[in-house]
Amino acid sequence: MNAAAPTSVLEAAQRADLQGRVVQALLTHLPAHALLWQAEDTVPYECDGLTAYRQRPLVVALPETETQVAAVLKACYALNVPVVARGAGTGLSGGAMPHANGVTLSLAKFNRIQRVDPVSRTAVVQAGVRNLAISEAAAPYGLYYAPDPSSQIACTIGGNVAENSGGVHCLKYGLTVHNLLAVRGFTAEGEAITFGSAALDAPGLDLLAVVTGSEGMLAVVTEVTVKLVPKPMLARCIMASFDDVRKAGDAVAAVIAAGIIPAGLEMMDKPMTAAVEDFVKAGYDLAAEAILLCESDGTPEEVEEEIGRMSAVLRDAGATAIAVSRDEAERLRFWSGRKNAFPASGRISPDYMCMDSTIPRKRVADILLAIAEMEKKYQLRCANVFHAGDGNLHPLILFDANDPDQLRRCELFGADILETSVAMGGTVTGEHGVGVEKINSMCVQFSAAENEQMFGVKRAFDPQGGLNPGKVIPTLHRCAEYGKMLVRGGQIKHPDLPRF
Repeated sequence: MNAAAPTSVLEAAQRADLQGRVVQALLTHLPAHALLWQAEDTVPYECDGLTAYRQRPLVVALPETETQVAAVLKACYALNVPVVARGAGTGLSGGAMPHANGVTLSLAKFNRIQRVDPVSRTAVVQAGVRNLAISEAAAPYGLYYAPDPSSQIACTIGGNVAENSGGVHCLKYGLTVHNLLAVRGFTAEGEAITFGSAALDAPGLDLLAVVTGSEGMLAVVTEVTVKLVPKPMLARCIMASFDDVRKAGDAVAAVIAAGIIPAGLEMMDKPMTAAVEDFVKAGYDLAAEAILLCESDGTPEEVEEEIGRMSAVLRDAGATAIAVSRDEAERLRFWSGRKNAFPASGRISPDYMCMDSTIPRKRVADILLAIAEMEKKYQLRCANVFHAGDGNLHPLILFDANDPDQLRRCELFGADILETSVAMGGTVTGEHGVGVEKINSMCVQFSAAENEQMFGVKRAFDPQGGLNPGKVIPTLHRCAEYGKMLVRGGQIKHPDLPRF
């Protein structure tokens, strides 16, 4: 105990010295009110929506102009101090978790909608603008921004770009990457850079697709040009009940196989429907083992025809009950449960960890049954809600983070879900990003050579490695250690998967 004390004192002194130098450097570019470094001021920034992992930043910078953003990045680059960009902090993979010896660069004050152009159907907005605010600004023109994450009332467009967010209507309208024209920002060295253009294409490599979903590792985004789409004349939603999870999963594949692309196709299992029904009274069938929400939008004629086709497919797949929204209020009520799945889960458990893997649509039932077995194995509950149409899972593992053993079992549970998804032909993340939560599971998904290629892209943008370091891409050493842990712990159940 005494032997460790000098090291702790020394580390504390070194951190204090670094903090002083960083604060002094940044105060030449930022007003005092835009810089936080006292412990009580930086605590609110210690985590994002993934609360299981926390770390107080060295300093928090809240610039108000692009000139200030560039100056902060240049100063940090000169000091070799890491920078972690942060939006609203609604991320669910720890992507915005601070670096202990780094600066958290908040874009909260970049909250202006620069312009809405109804002719080109575009909007230019700053990175800190809320997702829903874009649609609100475009509404007078009969337009809206299609990607709609469940956190859209709070999450920002800059964070959406970082994670390539989707939402309940992503099946028909696409993810963030499909709804962007251009992204403006700054490199780690503070140089202005623009990805994409106002045109439908840009010369050279498609770097817009590279930066979208890069989790703040390549550049700090300050401004985004998004596409807007016309509001449909009508939208109606089917709520279909199933007495068996496999029937519900097979119904998802059947709808797509019938050549129907719904505006939304979501699934919730019985534990989740019980949680949300108690919270928002959406009118869900609590006797069902699973329910599907299937939405159609377009002209009244298109909607009537598609609702009829989907209803027939769902009945043939074994639906025990089908309800179709009669008006807009009922449609919104059906969706209210799905949109409130996460806060509803927070009411029934001290903590939850939301996974974000994807699997082929035909394996929906298989993964749900596998998760049910994992609940027994890890002695933790799991409620499932996900974008069934594109196979993007959101299992919410319920646990108490104050209990170290529950946290340990939760992490193992989550890793098991991700590895099983990979074994079924899926991926470890769909729209929430890798962050710190899934970085070990990237060792299962990708080979050492593939990880090195990703590092190569990062080095091309950020040679010093200062933007959001230690996230997303695992090192060869990390994968080697993770492989040893899995083998020793007897966790690997799929001998065909690569081991490191």
